[in-house]
Amino acid sequence: MAEPVEVAGATTIVVAAVVLRDEAGRVLNVRKRGTTRFMLPGGKPEPGETPAQTAVREVAEELGVTLDPARLVLLGEFEAAAANEPGHLVRSTVFTHPARIEPAVAAEIEEVRWASLAELESDPAVAELTSRRVVPALRTV
Repeated sequence: MAEPVEVAGATTIVVAAVVLRDEAGRVLNVRKRGTTRFMLPGGKPEPGETPAQTAVREVAEELGVTLDPARLVLLGEFEAAAANEPGHLVRSTVFTHPARIEPAVAAEIEEVRWASLAELESDPAVAELTSRRVVPALRTV
């Protein structure tokens, strides 16, 4: 995990997310309705869920895609300032999954897009957790 992030008085939001790639190696990002920042698909756990269960459920809800939980590979646990909730931190357990998908916008998702690692690092509309934590980890696998 990268060095801890400190935000005075911050509340930590715990989530799970999944890196999904297309044939060109681009990473799928989503933007939730009413927000401006793109992030990996995923979300907050329901009571009693493991991070893997959360990730699979959230991808199904947000993108209409059923992932095989046995094919999830842990990338790591990452922390950054929350993209859409000022004054909060987000701690995400991030998995990769080899499925090639055709996402459908569902639930609270407004927009989906595929982006290269370089685009994710340089686009200010991409959440810090993705651009500064997840992308460097993806470069090492």
